[in-house]
Amino acid sequence: MSRIGKAPIALPAGVSVKVDGHKVTVKGPKGELSQTINPELEVKVEDNQVVVTRPSDEREHRAQHGLYRALIHNMVVGVSEGYRKEMELVGVGYRATATGQVLELALGFSHAIYIKLPPEVKVEAKSERNKNPLIILESDDKQLLGQVCAKIRSLRKPEPYKGKGIKFVGEVIRRKSGKSAGAK
Repeated sequence: MSRIGKAPIALPAGVSVKVDGHKVTVKGPKGELSQTINPELEVKVEDNQVVVTRPSDEREHRAQHGLYRALIHNMVVGVSEGYRKEMELVGVGYRATATGQVLELALGFSHAIYIKLPPEVKVEAKSERNKNPLIILESDDKQLLGQVCAKIRSLRKPEPYKGKGIKFVGEVIRRKSGKSAGAK
């Protein structure tokens, strides 16, 4: 039984939801997002709440019930508050600069890496003395933001010995001890 799917989604002020067949469109102060849902599921907007219902208790319907309710909730939060991710570059000489929608990264390779970001994602790079450089990404689309963060992180994943690489702020890297002296 999907407990997540049963929970109604409260709509904050300034957010409107429009259901057109099996396409749900959410509009708010930060933007507009749309999602195609399974036509077997039913989405209703009643007294400032969105309710997702399923036709039966089949395994697939139960799974999709919670999934689409969560996707619609993420869209509502995205257009009202937005999402923000902060990434930290740990390593000597690692730098990040943002120019418009292009992010330039110096990650210890022989060349700089340029990433062109989608227009829905806003980027900011901060560098303070004696602190690791930060990349701050903001968007109203949670899925797209996560995908962009994963792409940036894949360029230099944090390694377990020295902790160098690109990591999320607050992420804990499990450290390993280096090699120990062999007994003779």
